[in-house]
Formats: sequence, C-alpha cells, structure tokens
Amino acid sequence: MPDILIRKIPKALKDWIDNQSHSARTSTNAFLIDLLDNARQGSQRQLPLFDSMPEPVETQSSNNTKVPFTFCDLFAGIGGLRLGLEAVGGDCVFSCEYDKYAQKTYQAWFGEAPHGDIRELDLTKFPDHDVLAAGFPCQPFSIAGVSKKNSLGRKHGFLDKTQGTLFFHLATIIEIKRPPVILLENVKNLMSHDKGKTWQVIQDTLDKLDYEIHFQVINAADFVPQHRKRVFIVGFDRKIFKGKSGFEFASPPEGPKPKFKDILEENPESKYTLTDHLWNYLQEYAERHRKKGNGFGFGMTDLEGVSRTLSARYYKDGSEVLIPNGSKKNPRRLTPREAARLMGFPDHLNIVVSDTQAYKQFGNAVVPPVAESVGQQIARVFANKITKRNGCLLKSGA
Repeated sequence: MPDILIRKIPKALKDWIDNQSHSARTSTNAFLIDLLDNARQGSQRQLPLFDSMPEPVETQSSNNTKVPFTFCDLFAGIGGLRLGLEAVGGDCVFSCEYDKYAQKTYQAWFGEAPHGDIRELDLTKFPDHDVLAAGFPCQPFSIAGVSKKNSLGRKHGFLDKTQGTLFFHLATIIEIKRPPVILLENVKNLMSHDKGKTWQVIQDTLDKLDYEIHFQVINAADFVPQHRKRVFIVGFDRKIFKGKSGFEFASPPEGPKPKFKDILEENPESKYTLTDHLWNYLQEYAERHRKKGNGFGFGMTDLEGVSRTLSARYYKDGSEVLIPNGSKKNPRRLTPREAARLMGFPDHLNIVVSDTQAYKQFGNAVVPPVAESVGQQIARVFANKITKRNGCLLKSGA
C-alpha cells in the first residue's frame, strides 16, 4: 500500500517524504504509517516550520512579525526563553529542566512538567523542531560561580564535570536533530572565562556543526529596571540558510527607560524590611571592604534609576538590591513579586514556591522581554525565507 501510494503522488511530495523518513532514520513505509496513524488519532501537534511552511502573519505593529514555528526549551529554568519565543509565534514541543522547584513553577505556568536530566534523554524520541533554545548552566562561567569554585578548590568552566560539560550534551543534540536555528543564552563572563579559551571552544564547536553564528551581549536595562548583561548566541544551519540568514540583533527599544520605582508593590509585608542585626552587618561589611579599596557591599537602589543585577543568592541577605524604606526604617529587600517584575515576568503568573526558591529562580532566569526581542529577529529571518510560488509556500532560494 505505501509503495503504491508513493508511485502515485507528485514528485515534490515524494521527495518530501523521502527527506522526512531519512531525517527520522526510518523507512518511507514506516514514516507513512506513523504519519497516517497520527492523522487518524487527530494529532494537533504543529509540524516544524521548514516542513509545513506557514505564511508569516503581520501584526498591528509593523515591527512585530509573527511566524508560527516550533521550539524546544532546554535548561528551561522557569521559562524565560519560552515566554519570549511564544510572544513571537513559537510553539514549545519539548522542555527539559533538572531542578525540581523550577519544574514546579514551570508546570504551574505552562501546564507541563519538563523532562529532567538532559543527560538521560532518549534522543530517538526527541521531537523535530525549528528552534533549539537553551539557557545552559552559567555557574561554571559566571564571576560568582568561578570565585566560589576557586575558594572550594573545585574546577570551573568545561573542567566542571557536573555542569560545564553539559554544553557538549547540548552540542550532541544539535548534531543529531539539526534544528534550523539555535538560540543560546549565558552570562557575559562566558566570553572572557579562562582568557577566552572557553568562548573559543564554544564558537569552534558550533562552527564545526555547520552553523552561522551571531552573538551579542545585551543589557536588560533597556527592557527592565535592572543592569543585567547576558550574551545571546543565535545560530543558523548553513545547509538551510546558505550562510546568508540576514540576521541582526535589534536596536534597544526607543522611548523612556524603565524605572525601578515602577516595579514596587504599594504595601509590602514588614518581613521584607531588614532586621537591625542584618542591616548593621551589611554596613560594617561594606565599610571593611571600602577601607581595603574593594567595591564589595550592599546596593541601595535609586528609585528613579535601575538596580544592580539580581542574582540567585539574593535570598541570603538581599544585599545587591536594597530598597530605601523611609528615614525611620531599615531598608528592605524585594518581595518575590517585585523580583518577578524586575525580571520582566508578568503578574498573572502565580508564584507557587517559597520566597527562597522564588529568589533563586528569578535570579537564574532569562528576562522574557529580552528573549522576545531576539526571538522577533529570528521570526523576521523566517518570514524573509518564506515566499508564495504558484500557490505553494516555499523557502526563498530553495
């Protein structure tokens, strides 16, 4: 039956079936049977963009092109990259996150429990997708992470066997699944770690995988009232885009910059005000380091400006982002909701974990508006590669 069907269909469709079965490492018969079975069961799963070729949709703003595409959310955290990609038309078909508390938040927000350890994934069951998004672990490369590991006599970067090598698991997935586009995020220090050697390894690895690579350090202060510099890496499969994707990172948003005061709650609970003991300790600690010529200390935030970077250690003392609390009160720390707003997460997403876990999660998260800005530029590339020819949607230059 499948053999007869293949002989009777147009050549273009037969070529598509051959390519799909080859990519899936299965026979054409098995591929067709699986395809028909999915149709029989009424599967609603969206096919990858570069198979189904949906038409780009122009929204009311000419700056927002939405192109339906599929993506996987790896090292997902609480879904900062996912929110950004969904905002520009993305459909998440797979997610993976190791931390059980982040999994709890992710399930509450997106209605699905991410898969756990990326090292234990069955890649034969990994779905096809258009964009592989991954905020792979940054602690081995961050300034704070390196300092902590040095103090403990532990390895960092790619020598960290528990986290640093996860990049190579990611590279294996890219090699096997060949997503048309990859979107990676990490701390700015990734580029300078180990005198630039770590960054060179990452660039060389992605280049050998045959991806056209673009990268840029983006400060989230253009989107939220927080200094937060992160490197975004966007790669395009040269076999599909011929090394001419035309991708460019967007310019910072126009108009007034966000102000810290805009994220504050009106009546925060008194428990967020620092105790006399903690406030005295932070002041003494800052003074000791000031006398030594160091810059360590607390950060009292200008309500009309932006804060320091929110880190995963914020739950310990809140020292990097303190809020003036009037002349008669000690300063206070952010509430979890304010921490969410500082990162660009909308209020309708309920906080379902403890304050401690919430601070850790937001401190580790990707800023959704930044992810949306990068995702918008990826969507533009998709739209530019799709044209109408004789009533059929095809890739430009195919």
